[in-house]
Amino acid sequence: MQKRLLGDTTVSAIGLGCMGMSQAYGVQDEKDSVEALHRAVELGITFFDTAEVYGPYRNEILLGKALKSCRDQVTIATKFGFTFNPQRTDFGEITGTNGHPDNARAVAEASLKRLQTDVIDLFYLHRVDPAVPVEETVGAMAELVKEGKVRMIGLSEVSAATLRKAHAIHPISALQSEYSLWTRDVETNGVLETCQQLGIAFVPFSPLGRGFLTGTVSSSAGLQDDDFRKSLPRFQPENAAINQQYLDILATIAASKGCTSAQVALAWVLAQGDNIIPIPGAKRIPYIEQNIAATSLLLSREERETLEKAFRPENIAGSRYPEVFEKMAAG
Repeated sequence: MQKRLLGDTTVSAIGLGCMGMSQAYGVQDEKDSVEALHRAVELGITFFDTAEVYGPYRNEILLGKALKSCRDQVTIATKFGFTFNPQRTDFGEITGTNGHPDNARAVAEASLKRLQTDVIDLFYLHRVDPAVPVEETVGAMAELVKEGKVRMIGLSEVSAATLRKAHAIHPISALQSEYSLWTRDVETNGVLETCQQLGIAFVPFSPLGRGFLTGTVSSSAGLQDDDFRKSLPRFQPENAAINQQYLDILATIAASKGCTSAQVALAWVLAQGDNIIPIPGAKRIPYIEQNIAATSLLLSREERETLEKAFRPENIAGSRYPEVFEKMAAG
């Protein structure tokens, strides 16, 4: 497995986004998830991503159980900052944001217990709270670093300006945001450039477009009722039909290289910079193995340019989130 640098820690070139093991994407099976997590470690994945709100709580508990025996081999990232109804197990439980210093501490303490660990390797602010200056939130996170409860600090879905303000208070090791062939905002809003300038790892979530870029999910029509993608504009049948045409180009390149569309899409993300560490989600071992194989796949400049031309932002139909979540991602 290739390696990349995250803060002062070397991790696998791709991580594993674990949210789907506990919510959002159809049926979950804890036994299968534990087996998948163990297999990921065996194959060299050392970077695992979770959050308080995933489940909620259940995903951290799952990782705590599954990774306890190999804790010293892995880097675990978790997040705080959403307010939510703990009785719900879908994205409808999210009610707002809370970046207050006391919440940062309270969630960190609870996450440590759920993860069965003495330290959180990477603690993200999941979304900026517009009612709390980011400097205050990061200041509280920095106190947790001083106390040895957190190793590194990260931010999720923030602007370049917010990233610079936060980094001035305490070094930010990672910035997480959505990035894939069909979500390329960070290329033009200064976020990727700022990460490179400041030496910050960029961690793309949903690098496979929440499954759309794999060519196996045609629209929301075929999804289970509790699947989060049912609510996403890009997956609505009218938008999905437009977006589907660009998958043919992806599939053609994949066929020429004897691999899957998912592997080409992931290889494209990996090729965008050595500071980029994508965290594709997977619940089953075959998909984890497939994603790992993508780290060895090289795309030519011509192939990358063909993909970028096809997946120009203006070509993609539908926004990536419903309006309420779009607003939360504008930090």
